[in-house]
Amino acid sequence: MDEVIEWTPKARAVLAAAEELFYAHGIHAVGVDLIAERAGVTKKTLYDRFGSKERLVVEYLRERDSRWRAFLAPLLDAAGDDPAARLRAVFDASARWAARYSGNGCSMINAHAEINDPAHPAYRVIVDQKAWMLELFTTIATAAGAADPRSSARTLMLLHEGALVTDGMHGFERPYAHARDAAARVLGAA
Repeated sequence: MDEVIEWTPKARAVLAAAEELFYAHGIHAVGVDLIAERAGVTKKTLYDRFGSKERLVVEYLRERDSRWRAFLAPLLDAAGDDPAARLRAVFDASARWAARYSGNGCSMINAHAEINDPAHPAYRVIVDQKAWMLELFTTIATAAGAADPRSSARTLMLLHEGALVTDGMHGFERPYAHARDAAARVLGAA
């Protein structure tokens, strides 16, 4: 992830408005006029701080990812070195995060539905966030002694991503718990 940027109060207001609007309505459906209005700034201020809507999308997704990692870190720390506990922590953290911040599903998955062009600057943020999650699952699978940690990590990732999508679509109750239990079986930790 890139370095942490210290935003001015007006830039923070723009980011907060962009997050609320992009997440609720979609990136393409929301214009900078509405974001500026919601943030209580002029369109000029928005462009002075971010330069373009593309950069605002990038920063919105970076902020979401940064907050997710900060949310997850203490739960992983509390789980200690036990791979089964760390695995449970990821799925349980995702359930808590979704209940608090993501009633419409994963912001990265939602953004990817609109931004699938590798040339778009936000594409790299989306892909990097998912690569980070795969690496986390690989680390957990390796620590668990999986015969093929990369393959196990991919299965864990598929279970996690499936839970994110199912939760966002309100497919059935408690998808994270269901996926967590299946993930534990993958690692032989059930």
